[in-house]
Amino acid sequence: MRMLQLADTQVPVIGQGTWRMGEGRQQRDQEVAALRTGIDLGMTLIDTAEMYGEGGAEEVVGQAIAGRRDEVFLVSKAYPHNASRKGLPLACERSLKRLGTEVIDLYLLHWRGQYPLTETVEAFERLREAGKIRRWGVSNFDVADLDELDSSACATNQVLYNLESRGVEFDLLPACQQRHMPLMAYCPIGQGGALLAEPALQQVAQRHGVDTAQVALAWLLRQEGVLVIPKAVRPAHIRLNAQAADLQLAPEDLQALDQAFPAPRRKQRLEMV
Repeated sequence: MRMLQLADTQVPVIGQGTWRMGEGRQQRDQEVAALRTGIDLGMTLIDTAEMYGEGGAEEVVGQAIAGRRDEVFLVSKAYPHNASRKGLPLACERSLKRLGTEVIDLYLLHWRGQYPLTETVEAFERLREAGKIRRWGVSNFDVADLDELDSSACATNQVLYNLESRGVEFDLLPACQQRHMPLMAYCPIGQGGALLAEPALQQVAQRHGVDTAQVALAWLLRQEGVLVIPKAVRPAHIRLNAQAADLQLAPEDLQALDQAFPAPRRKQRLEMV
């Protein structure tokens, strides 16, 4: 697995997302097994959030990493309404309990909310000094938000980025690259499967004898400083995701995808899901 420097640590460029996990007890065993399979395949970065399943996803992750914590780079995110001096430590403690760990490797603000960034950063730094988190970062921040944040301590920006949603390429991705701040792409293969049925994507996949999801991931990973966090539960999908790190797209592939999914020509409003 290809690696990337994130928060002073070498992490795989393909991690595991957990959105929509932990929402029902009947899927719990399958979700836990999926994350463990991903760890076995080298996808040792696991991203979750207190919002996902209202803590359910963190519980799934906690079960999956039990006895394997040292193998995993753990990312979680806090609700904006918890991002105050008093609220963030309490939210972090709840996440730590659900995750069954003493420290979160990278703790993110899920999106901007009512509290000043200076207050949230102060709370992050206190958690870091207390050994509850190792580093902190943000999610769903646009260029103006990063400019206002103005902190070299911010380790990453997690945003929506895939072939259908390329707006970040106009200015946000270059801004992150200039800051040497890795960009973490969520929903990297889109939502609902529509993207993977696109003819251009299917044609590129056929040329390489691979799955369309692998092409979508490889397309993102062609960019410097980008890592992806696809969510998968089926073992076959997990293995395909892991293999995507080795897929090299040819210039004609990139040209075909650019024609089908044009790059932005002007500033776009940051997309979120």
